[in-house]
Amino acid sequence: MVVGTGALGAALLSHTTTAGNRLVDGILPAQRDALRLETALLDQETGVRGYLLADEPALLEPYERGLADETETGRRMAAVLDDDGVREDLAAVQEAARTWREQFAAPAIASVENGTAPPSLQDGKDRFDEVRRRIAAQQAHLDRIQADARTTFGEARTQRDRILLAIVVAFLLAGSALVVLLHVGVLRPLALVRTASQRVADGAFEEEIPLRGPSDLRALARSVEAMRHRTVDELNASRRNAERLDRTAAELDAQAMELRRSNAELEQFAYVASHDLQEPLRKVASFCQLLEKRYGDQLDERGAQYIGFAVDGAKRMQVLINDLLTFSRVGRVQDARETVAMDGPLDRAVRNLAAAVEESGAEITRPEQLPDVVGDPTLLTMLWQNLVGNAVKFRSPDRAPRVEVAVADDPEAEPGFHTFTVTDNGIGVPAEFAEKVFVIFQRLHGRETYGGTGIGLSLCKKIVEHAGGRIWIDTDHREGTRIVFTLPVADATTDPGPAAPGAASTAEPGAGAEPPAPVPTEGTLR
Repeated sequence: MVVGTGALGAALLSHTTTAGNRLVDGILPAQRDALRLETALLDQETGVRGYLLADEPALLEPYERGLADETETGRRMAAVLDDDGVREDLAAVQEAARTWREQFAAPAIASVENGTAPPSLQDGKDRFDEVRRRIAAQQAHLDRIQADARTTFGEARTQRDRILLAIVVAFLLAGSALVVLLHVGVLRPLALVRTASQRVADGAFEEEIPLRGPSDLRALARSVEAMRHRTVDELNASRRNAERLDRTAAELDAQAMELRRSNAELEQFAYVASHDLQEPLRKVASFCQLLEKRYGDQLDERGAQYIGFAVDGAKRMQVLINDLLTFSRVGRVQDARETVAMDGPLDRAVRNLAAAVEESGAEITRPEQLPDVVGDPTLLTMLWQNLVGNAVKFRSPDRAPRVEVAVADDPEAEPGFHTFTVTDNGIGVPAEFAEKVFVIFQRLHGRETYGGTGIGLSLCKKIVEHAGGRIWIDTDHREGTRIVFTLPVADATTDPGPAAPGAASTAEPGAGAEPPAPVPTEGTLR
């Protein structure tokens, strides 16, 4: 019904529009141009007559203007109407005008210019009267066409209005019939199902859902009834589970309290252990050094060597204890979440490494400005210090160290993270050890070749992962080592925190400011 009435309405509107456009865009402009054509011919006749009477060339201006207007008007009339009768009338008017000009107007103008006798004025009047008759016939024909077009347009509008009214009435009747059918066949049974479902939702799970109405509605009611049975079963099961969960929650609360107590004890133990373990080590180292100083001349070379081993072992144990304490504090003591401009931690790390950089003659390049991230300023300083110190420490013996810090433009990077790279021209890391170097206490070189406890890169990994990012070695890079890590982008709504104090050096003992927490005092492994 909608498609059929739509097509009929479109046809009616198209017919009405066509009739109106023909009247407005064709007939009326043609009548207007016919009047202009008549005016142009009258201007020609007036100009010739005035020129014959007064012998003034200026009086020929209406004649010349009328010629131009006649040509332009005739072209427009031929373009706006495609009626053959109108074109024949136009051709007859133009032919009569041409005859008048050739047999009267042109000879008359020439006679005045040459001083000869002009043609008969009566003959010119008779020929122009023929032009007038042709114009009158053309105008009468256009009037008849206009009257017919108005009649056609009026009939089209009347027919359109009647049919559109009939369409509206048909839609109203069809809509009323559909309303009645829907109410009786669908809405009433649906109301019963809705009422029963509401009672079930209110807690009356024993209420059954009525199966009435069309097949689709009955199928829906059966599904709701099945859901009611399933809900009852699940409710009974959930009650039993709730009882078990209450007991489990109580047990978990007790375990959480025990864990908090245990963590507090472990934290206290870490501080006490670090102090109590280092005191005997310092005593061993001190007394061994005193023994060497007092009895050094009585000891042979092997005895002095043994004393050196003992002192070195005690010092390495102190470094190891400090490194373990620092590793355990990441994410526990330093746990700020604030907007940090990465230039600040990098500046502090480079200052802390100034002695090692100057001694090795290293060249460090970096962007003019690094982006902001979210993290702890102290931990980020430790991160930069370990990575840059690593690059300086594990340098190639045949060239000066060159370290490049950059922000990578990685199209595959995870959204919401900045990607940073630290690239050096050092000894590099074999691809098969790219994962092993991030394991705590794992070393690829002997202690006599490169010092350290093997905790630096594992500390870097813990710092980056605690901030929510990740760190890895780019195995595609061949000349030296490239370490890549990601950190969260600083949200515009994050409140920036105060600048963190300088962190201690992780590559050279004693370089830089005093740290707020212990930092590994040896370079990290590769």
